[in-house]
Amino acid sequence: MIIQSPEAIMFWILAPLAIIAALGMLLVKKAVHSALLLAYVMITLAIFYIAQEALFLGIVQIVVYTGAVMMLFLFILMLVGVDSSDSLKETIPGLRPIAITAAVGFGGLVTALIARATLGRDAIGLVDANAAGNVQGLAALLFSDYVWPFEVISALLITAALGAMVLAHHQRTVARPSQRESSIARFRSGSLSTAAGLPGPGVFARHNAVDVPALLPDGTPAPTSISATLKARGDMLESAQFQLDVVDTTVVEEK
Repeated sequence: MIIQSPEAIMFWILAPLAIIAALGMLLVKKAVHSALLLAYVMITLAIFYIAQEALFLGIVQIVVYTGAVMMLFLFILMLVGVDSSDSLKETIPGLRPIAITAAVGFGGLVTALIARATLGRDAIGLVDANAAGNVQGLAALLFSDYVWPFEVISALLITAALGAMVLAHHQRTVARPSQRESSIARFRSGSLSTAAGLPGPGVFARHNAVDVPALLPDGTPAPTSISATLKARGDMLESAQFQLDVVDTTVVEEK
């Protein structure tokens, strides 16, 4: 009977879970769930780093990537909201085949570089690698042997950040109408349905939550009373439980 080390047992337990979470990140429809699964993958990688005595990389993986970048991404998603149907629309025609080809090529390049750096070479060992300290040894490699790749990657990250800002920025061609102008346009349209504002959410005297549709005079739900962001997230409650089975439409005149 072969008794494996605790490190090997931890790897065989966490590695399949990390792979499942990574696949779920690609396949789930909601962006918030995808971000949470990515955070789980990052935490698992941090555990692997710490198990390999790369303490600095493990702590940075948790504090910087999981604790700062991913949480900021989650806050933006929860505040702004993302429609799942928008992610399926190509802003530039023919971009998806180009992205798939680039991803396959980049994956092959990374695999070739890792194979060239690891195959046929003996491991130095953790004792020699961390002789002066884990942080000192990593800094010596980054700023001596790999200083140019480090600078190129830094410039690439800055370029990616600037590109994201340029792509996300939208310049208005016309001025945004004010609230007064919008109100005048609604009344001049000649339709009573657009003259008044949209109905507010909630069922009067029963439920006043923003995720519950309001009820129309005939007792049916009013779909326009729910925010489009809540509809896209799927956070809208069914108002059937608050719907009136029998609506008394008779008017009794007071004597």
